[in-house]
Amino acid sequence: MSVKVRGEAQLIAELEKRLGKSAMNRISDDALKKGANVFVKELQRQFSSWKDTGASYDEITVSDIIVVNGVRTIKIHWRGPDNRYRIIHLNEWGTVKNPNPAGKGAVARAMRNAQNEYRRVIKEAVRRGI
Repeated sequence: MSVKVRGEAQLIAELEKRLGKSAMNRISDDALKKGANVFVKELQRQFSSWKDTGASYDEITVSDIIVVNGVRTIKIHWRGPDNRYRIIHLNEWGTVKNPNPAGKGAVARAMRNAQNEYRRVIKEAVRRGI
């Protein structure tokens, strides 16, 4: 079963006309921040089960809001003194020598587990903002 949504552009244009561009940006920024926090909590929960030194867990970072190709975005990445960003993909996908590391698929699992809660938080933030 598939659903086709029509009128999305008109709805956004009408909301921007009624509330203003800056108010819409403020509402969407608030919703993005709350959604990012939901995902980070789930990501930390996934990483806590197999952490050794805790560096990958501790270096999870949420960026400020940036605009990528006209879309407001928040990036979740790894930044810190231990440079875990270099090896996160190895834990996520495995290697030839270690095809099934302890944390294999943790990021994908976190995305799947946080999906419904993320959508609920986004909807709630938008409703409160309007």
